[in-house]
Amino acid sequence: MKNQFFTMAVGLSILSFTACQQSQNAQSAQNDTTQQAQDTTAAVAEPVAADTSSASVLETVMSVPEKVKAGKPILLKFTVNNPSDKEQEFCKWHTPFEKRFMNSFFEVTDSKGEAVQYKGVMAKRVTPPPVDAYIKVAAKGSVSAEIDLLTGYNITHPGTYKVVYQGEGVSGLTKVNEVTVVVE
Repeated sequence: MKNQFFTMAVGLSILSFTACQQSQNAQSAQNDTTQQAQDTTAAVAEPVAADTSSASVLETVMSVPEKVKAGKPILLKFTVNNPSDKEQEFCKWHTPFEKRFMNSFFEVTDSKGEAVQYKGVMAKRVTPPPVDAYIKVAAKGSVSAEIDLLTGYNITHPGTYKVVYQGEGVSGLTKVNEVTVVVE
């Protein structure tokens, strides 16, 4: 009797373990499928400049005041120059030409090299960008936009901050300088 009870207990344990393992395998497969779907969705949702060959001709100059009082606006001027003899265009997504932060397109670091936290929205968009997402720059011309870095980044403490443009994968603007601002 004890042997039968023992055999039945062992059998139920094995059956239970097998069912659990199959459930975990099924859950793992479902998680893999879900992750693949999310990866595919994310890949589709990330905007990419339709034609960066035009924008790669353009030269971008960023400028900020040398010193700013803590808590006061830090206006960054973003100027796109077209040195060519032909009209060029670039995608305004991930640039100050959107008039407000729709994504983190700057890398802002303090004097220790630590990243400053981005506090703005993270917009997802369809691709390719629509026609109205492009800005034309006349031959030998330029266009400019300003944006307050405080509206997108937690620059709250006095110190020296470096700003590097990181939106080239979307806008196509690859020739961009770095700027430094001192917050007092």
